[in-house]
Amino acid sequence: MKRAKEVTKVQELVYELKVEQAMTRDVITITPQSSMSEFREVLRVNRISGTPVLENGKLVGIISIEDLIKALARGELDATVGEKMTRDVKTVYADEPLVQAVGKFARYGFGRFPVVDRQGKLVGILTQGDIVRGLLKRLEVDYHEEEIHRYRASHIFEDIVADEAALLFRYNVIGQDFNRAGEAASSLKRTLSRLGIDPRIIRRVTIAAYEAEMNIVIFTDGGSWWLR
Repeated sequence: MKRAKEVTKVQELVYELKVEQAMTRDVITITPQSSMSEFREVLRVNRISGTPVLENGKLVGIISIEDLIKALARGELDATVGEKMTRDVKTVYADEPLVQAVGKFARYGFGRFPVVDRQGKLVGILTQGDIVRGLLKRLEVDYHEEEIHRYRASHIFEDIVADEAALLFRYNVIGQDFNRAGEAASSLKRTLSRLGIDPRIIRRVTIAAYEAEMNIVIFTDGGSWWLR
């Protein structure tokens, strides 16, 4: 029999976290009228490898160190950022699950994505390094916060006398509410963890719950799901 692939803690968190929990909020930007020479100085001073391009507060492009290297090779440091930037900007939403951003990194091979809100306003930037740091921070926070809860809840059945006991959990999901998307699955995950369920089982159940919840949010007006 083929063994089921084990879901890791990191994979679980990628589904649970939102982009805004990992992104960098203080974004260094540049204008399309700036020269590539000025862009080189922005990279050097801020120790970054790329930045969104804004014009009158609107996101119009993105430019990276790769674009600078090409300009250097062609002797085009006097060219403007607007001439060398990528205009077809791929973005991610601040309130979408981090797993969707991970998928875009794999699909496009980019080093960074501008992060926008649902109105299209630039609110941050996300790099693969931001994802790693966000996951490590969450791992540390989860460990300390859950120790006391886990001990208390894991003893819930000790004084129950019955041939069989069961818990029934119901979670309501509001359709099109991206701000709360994933909350029900997160609540379920914490509950199962505190009850002392095997972490490997929790990870598989949680990811299935996130997938179901996101489908409800994206494609329906709302609903609920149950776990026994």
